Amino acid sequence: MTVYENVKSILMEIGTTKLVCVTKTVDPAKINESIRAGATIIGESRVKEYEDKRDELLPCEKHLIGHLQSGKVKKAVEFFDVIQSVDSLKLIKEIDEKARARTKVQQVFLQVNIGSEPQKFGFAESEIPQMIAHIHELGNIHVQGLMCIPPFDTPEETRTYFRRMKNLFHALQQKNHDNIDIQELSMGMSNDYRIAIEEGATMVRIGSSIFGDRKY
Repeated sequence: MTVYENVKSILMEIGTTKLVCVTKTVDPAKINESIRAGATIIGESRVKEYEDKRDELLPCEKHLIGHLQSGKVKKAVEFFDVIQSVDSLKLIKEIDEKARARTKVQQVFLQVNIGSEPQKFGFAESEIPQMIAHIHELGNIHVQGLMCIPPFDTPEETRTYFRRMKNLFHALQQKNHDNIDIQELSMGMSNDYRIAIEEGATMVRIGSSIFGDRKY
């Protein structure tokens, strides 16, 4: 199947769940094919890679889904509508500072290290309410959702982690932190997005099922 056909098929399958096309290492022509097929959001892992191809892309919503280094925050705030990979208090402060300089309110997701893996970035579940309260005191950053990358187990084994994320997501919505309205739960990739949707994902990040396997 072509990229166009893959996107059409996945959009039909996932219904109201939002699709983020993961475009790491994908050339602009194929990205544009996905956008023509109805994809409205692309997810890039590296600021520099997006910068190199952004002028060739059709209009769409841009999300940064990879780890963001301090030296790239200024450009990330300039380029991306949403930064999904906010994983530290230091980064929160830097994003707010750079967004203020652009008179922009930067939309972000807080990344949760749901498997407590030392090699992965992200907050512990218990830290999320504190981070949201802190962000509420800032003026140029807004928490739109939560994101996770669970341990790489079998698809069924990831269900436990997705369920924990759903429980956290719902608990935060019920607490209603003043004007902070957490709307999105970004979880699930090509190998497990169906289970993620069953467990409450509002957004899935799919790359290889659209563009084919890639060598990183």
